[in-house]
Amino acid sequence: MKRALSFFMLPPMEAFLVSAGIVALAEIGDKTQLLAFVLAARYRRPLPIIVGILAATLVNHALAGLVGRLVVHAVGPVALRYGLAVSFLAMAVWILVPDRLDTDEPLPTSRFGLVGTTVVAFFLAEMGDKTQIATVALAARYASVVWVVAGTTVGMLIANVPAVLIGDRLAGRLPTRWIHGIAAAVFAVLGVLVWLRPPIELWP
Repeated sequence: MKRALSFFMLPPMEAFLVSAGIVALAEIGDKTQLLAFVLAARYRRPLPIIVGILAATLVNHALAGLVGRLVVHAVGPVALRYGLAVSFLAMAVWILVPDRLDTDEPLPTSRFGLVGTTVVAFFLAEMGDKTQIATVALAARYASVVWVVAGTTVGMLIANVPAVLIGDRLAGRLPTRWIHGIAAAVFAVLGVLVWLRPPIELWP
């Protein structure tokens, strides 16, 4: 029992759980989840859409994670500490701003069928999105890019797979404002914690 508890307290598992939880909450009502609703309603083929979401998220968040680690090496520990704290606090505010998706805009197409169309559409929609920026910040906060990207990817799937499978029955029924409030509170707590007591890898 003690070994199991100690495993869950390891920084990599903390990185995974925090990343998955934050992104799952932040993704509710996000434009990429709205895109999942649109794809599910238009094509009614859930498996290729889910595979496309998984592939696009892995590529996009892996790149974001690498950017996060590059920031760690490029910025001094003191600047990184306060920069991260401000970033988390800014994310807490940004996540409260509702997203919209232009459903009249044509979806990008791919010669690789629905999987390719989903990959391209999700990759483009995720560029500069809340969850991508959150992945950059989390990768800078935690030492393991692999665990952060695994967590953010699982978080994306937690939010988007039900959107694809249930579709319109789920849309509009989630307490988006409350969910975003919880996610904002988590980001705010992370920001305050980093500001007051940085993680070991950020100490000078």
